[in-house]
Amino acid sequence: MPDIQSEIDAYVGMQKDLEIHHKGKWVVIREGQLIGTFDTFESAAAEAVARFGAGPFLIREVGAPPMVLPASVMYHLANAKN
Repeated sequence: MPDIQSEIDAYVGMQKDLEIHHKGKWVVIREGQLIGTFDTFESAAAEAVARFGAGPFLIREVGAPPMVLPASVMYHLANAKN
């Protein structure tokens, strides 16, 4: 199973094409593959979690700068209970 850096690298490889065809959309990348494009972060996250559980997978808004979250936020998100 790839780590998150592999997913980021895959996004970078697709970035030009994604920016031409899907700018402003949210994408899910898993195992180096584009899983889908979504209108909102929430819909991208719901699909990713439903299909892949805790991950790893990458959710990114096409054309936006990368978001870096502190480790404490990532821990709370990964361990959140509904």
